Amino acid sequence: MDQGGVAEFDAMTLARPSFRPDSSLSREEMLALQREIAAAAAFDDDHDLTPVSVAVNEATALTNGLPESEPDAGDADDPVVVGVDQAFCTDRDGGPDAAVSAAVAMRGGRVIEYASAVTPLSIPYVPGLLSFREGTPILAALESLAVSPDLLVCDGSGRIHYRQAGLATHVGVTVGCPAIGVAKGLLCGTPEEPVDERPAGWRTPIRADDSVEPVSEADVDRAEPPVIGYAYQSRQYPTSRRVNPLYVSPGHRVSAATAVDLVAALCAGYKLPEPTRLADAHADRVKRQHDNR
Repeated sequence: MDQGGVAEFDAMTLARPSFRPDSSLSREEMLALQREIAAAAAFDDDHDLTPVSVAVNEATALTNGLPESEPDAGDADDPVVVGVDQAFCTDRDGGPDAAVSAAVAMRGGRVIEYASAVTPLSIPYVPGLLSFREGTPILAALESLAVSPDLLVCDGSGRIHYRQAGLATHVGVTVGCPAIGVAKGLLCGTPEEPVDERPAGWRTPIRADDSVEPVSEADVDRAEPPVIGYAYQSRQYPTSRRVNPLYVSPGHRVSAATAVDLVAALCAGYKLPEPTRLADAHADRVKRQHDNR
């Protein structure tokens, strides 16, 4: 059952409650907070996840809508992977009015729970500050889940970010959970190889460029810029290579190399990983219900 609502995340359950997104901050304060979050983030592996343990072997057909949740699906020892995505409601003039954040929890490749939250939009979209616009509804949706995530997969960037603190990093560090960002476009950084017209399964590292602030002195002293993520070609047309790659980056407690391996295991024939593909559909469903009130 969808536990949707407008409840806010209980600060006592957060690993870093002081990092909660606050849209009332000034731009300078937001930038400063992102630098703190990047310094607190772990971009190395600190988990027991493997591609096999999270793999989705068969995609869900959505022609007849989203599947019913199965709370007891999968093995109890299998990790819970939660995909997060958002949609936006509009007012009578067609402008953005509220954010719909959807969370879909999966275990053993099947949906065990849906959750959502609808919250007012407090600031407009600003490149690099997405988490201050979308972070609060995401936390509200996660709070309404009955299960605890072992991995968060966010529709947005993690370390591929001007201050190495994108949406997946902000949410992951705040909650304290391993997190990965999966974006459809490249915010910053430089791929080691051209990304156009690549076959399914191809990947290349994304290295920090001059637009990416170093997190520490170690970043400054490196012989070459750090790898902050990967371009990953999750699928491709067999006769016309027109599908663009995904841009995968660690959010928290996951390395860049492991992040792309986990995302590859979560893709089941579609471009997007299954948890965020279903979260996208769930967000649209909740948006329609909200708009029809």
